[in-house]
Amino acid sequence: MSLPLWTPSPKRIADTQLSAFMARYAPHAREFADLHAWSVEHREEFWAAVWDFGDVVGVRGDRTSIDRDAMPGARFFPDASLNYAANVLRAERHGPAIVEVAEDRADRVTTWEQLRSQVGAVAAALRADGAGPNTRVVAWMPNVAETVVTFLAAASVGATFSSCSPDFGVQGVLDRFAQIDPVVLVAADGYRYGGKTFDRRAELAEVVAGLPSLRRTVVVATLAADADADLAGTTAWADWVAGDAEPEFAPTPLPFDQPIFTLFSSGTTGVPKCIVHRAGGVLLKHLAEHRLQCDLRPGDRAMYFTTTGWMMWNWLVGALVSGVTIVLTEGSPFHPDPLRLFAVAERHGVDLLGVGAKFLDALRKEAVRPQDHHDLTNIRTVCSTGSPLVAEGFDYVYSAISSDVHLASISGGTDLCGCLVMGNPTAPVYAGQIQAPALGVDVAVAGDDGAPVPVGTTGELVVRAPFPSMPLEFGNDPDGSRYRGAYFERFAGQWAHGDFALTTPEGGFVITGRSDATLNPGGVRIGTAEIYRAVESLPGVLEALAIGQPWANDVRVVLFVRLAGGAVLDDALEAEIRAAVRTRCSPRHVPARIVAVADLPRTRSGKLAELAVADVVAGRPVRNTEALANAESLEAFKKIAALAE
Repeated sequence: MSLPLWTPSPKRIADTQLSAFMARYAPHAREFADLHAWSVEHREEFWAAVWDFGDVVGVRGDRTSIDRDAMPGARFFPDASLNYAANVLRAERHGPAIVEVAEDRADRVTTWEQLRSQVGAVAAALRADGAGPNTRVVAWMPNVAETVVTFLAAASVGATFSSCSPDFGVQGVLDRFAQIDPVVLVAADGYRYGGKTFDRRAELAEVVAGLPSLRRTVVVATLAADADADLAGTTAWADWVAGDAEPEFAPTPLPFDQPIFTLFSSGTTGVPKCIVHRAGGVLLKHLAEHRLQCDLRPGDRAMYFTTTGWMMWNWLVGALVSGVTIVLTEGSPFHPDPLRLFAVAERHGVDLLGVGAKFLDALRKEAVRPQDHHDLTNIRTVCSTGSPLVAEGFDYVYSAISSDVHLASISGGTDLCGCLVMGNPTAPVYAGQIQAPALGVDVAVAGDDGAPVPVGTTGELVVRAPFPSMPLEFGNDPDGSRYRGAYFERFAGQWAHGDFALTTPEGGFVITGRSDATLNPGGVRIGTAEIYRAVESLPGVLEALAIGQPWANDVRVVLFVRLAGGAVLDDALEAEIRAAVRTRCSPRHVPARIVAVADLPRTRSGKLAELAVADVVAGRPVRNTEALANAESLEAFKKIAALAE
């Protein structure tokens, strides 16, 4: 057994929301493990308790589930009705709801009263534009208050919401939004990052042209005050919401399974998959995560550094349901200096600070010590995700940020809009370990036969029973085959998440990397198909294959290219490839290394064997080589494994 880096005091344990929940709903549970066992064995009772503990506004109904063991197919609270926005915008809430921090202007505060009024105005505008159930509203926006308002307004009228950050290229936006036929697009005219301004008005015109389903395009002016945000056929935000100064806020009661988000997972064989999430499932999952395992209380302040294109944005906004003030940070976390986020945390009294593991690793390597410059005693919880936080990162948090903080490494994803494994504020923290499974989620580590493996043995992270925030469906998947294929084909009756993991003697988890072909640099999931479409459009490139290579405690994108006759991978072609990826996809897609190869391995059905290449480069045994039509091509990649040296 390892020695813990941090152990909560008895008083701190007693004061947690988790302890209050246990005392009220599970007095038989002596510790977290007992509570978790009850939460998965009696999951309907657990999720009903979460509903009550979170004071959910709505009607729960008599039935707690249908087909309780079906994977997929189970439904929770089939008779319930609620509205997500109504659970956020409760009349009794006062004070700040949103604090917005940008690089180039003063902090902006939106109170709960202002948020209710703004959401009501936008909801009225959406209704006038024909938005409601069975329609989609999308935002190509930075992390600002207008994005949150748009989402809540869409939720209030029953429309499904999706967002992308403005650094995504035109093709990356269209690959997502064009699949779901949105009726309203809210977009920024540009954004700022690292002290630089990026005007996106020309790209916006291309996006609008590629979305013929739009009935309205609304432009939010985020550039200089005198910038001309007007584009032909668009409406300025202020004009759009000016029709009714104080509309009555009347959210529509909707079923538990009403679609609320379409999140986009990266497609490895085509455009990104549209993962449709249900309102009630996401609401209950976030209540359980925020209140019980992150110990957030009404009136607290939470800040997670994220963009609107990452599901952590949806997770952060979900804290509003618990009456938490959310702090939105737009721009670079390193501008004007690496202490920016900590200055914001001190200035606004942040209780929960969320960052990427790579951010913490960068600070550690630069020997930045935030606690020497800022009073961070208000921070009760630090969350880390995006990639595994290594043991040295844990040591860094406790030595350079705060010696008395609950460090919660968390892992889950777009697929469930939440966590599979995460923190436990009543238990010790051990270096390199995620503390616990998420409550209500029957998580295990399985071997190739689907059976649990011993402690310390690497296997596949799986879920063995349904939970409410499993996707409702995939878009453009009428028979459900893509949905089933994504999670349930490898192990019958179990959700295979696509992560390698192991359990520890302390009861924790260690995520050791991706087990599928999805790339995950800096925690942002990227599909290889998006990269291929950009790269293979160049005359000198015949074919491309991308993998995620473990590198410097994160993952970097390595791109292999098969070139046209006479083409040479020189500096000019490398620059052209990187520019194409940056422009058509996003800066996060740009490969760290580009390598020319004579041949690329493929299956007998002609599909590129990305997993086989990833295994070779990482030094892992190659799985299922008999499925390859040209297994001999892997020999060249064995030599390329030296890239890690």
